[in-house]
Amino acid sequence: MKHGFTLLRRNRFKSRATPPRRSWRWPKLSIDWRGAARRTALVALIGGSLSALIWALDRPVHVVSMDGSFQRVSPGQIEQAVAPFLAAGFMSADLNAIQRAVENLPWVDHARVQRHWPTSLHVTVSEQTAAARWGDAGLLNTRGELFVRTAAHVPSELPRLSGPDGTETQVAQRYLSAEGRMLEAGMRIAALRLDERGAWEFDLDNGVTVRLGRRQVDERLDRFIRTASQVIAHHVGEIAYVDMRYSNGFAIGWRTVSTPASASANPAGDSDA
Repeated sequence: MKHGFTLLRRNRFKSRATPPRRSWRWPKLSIDWRGAARRTALVALIGGSLSALIWALDRPVHVVSMDGSFQRVSPGQIEQAVAPFLAAGFMSADLNAIQRAVENLPWVDHARVQRHWPTSLHVTVSEQTAAARWGDAGLLNTRGELFVRTAAHVPSELPRLSGPDGTETQVAQRYLSAEGRMLEAGMRIAALRLDERGAWEFDLDNGVTVRLGRRQVDERLDRFIRTASQVIAHHVGEIAYVDMRYSNGFAIGWRTVSTPASASANPAGDSDA
């Protein structure tokens, strides 16, 4: 019994073996230095060749050709706008900058600049189309943009639009939307105004003023075309104004003294009168 007890204690306190340590090493990288050098040399060769080609082709610009209607813009104005950019050369000339310079000229709507081999540039110009006057001397295009604030020559046949500063596009859009309907009804708008309060009125080419007010402008214009225009057709030269600022009708102001100063059809008070 004593001997067995001794063996039991020896087994209990038997030392354990220490596990071996693992060592970590950097992974070995295999780089093809010769292939990388060849690729780098090839890229440099291509880049150098392109640079040399551009340098060889970047000759001075000798000719600037142009086309367009040239009714309001002269070729001399185009040449002056392009001239500061010609020193850069045929290939290095900034076509976008030249285009912007040409489009900054009065009456130029769009411009396109192209290179023509070997030493010329070609400029194509589209001129603005004046759709209406703005105030005394301004001009609006068909998009309602004020492209000339003080025109030397203002076509007298254009309608005259006016309104507070910054309302050019709003007034032009109102005119363009009404113009077609008025022409279909046999009438033409000679002037359209928007006042500081936001009220609209327009003059016909026969001298009659039509007051639309601030509210329901489109509805009142439609009602004018359907009803009041028929009255005007039978009394041309006698009517001074037509007031459409009524909910169910309109009022007429007469030019002659013998006719009542105003007449109305189903008048009803309107808050913006």
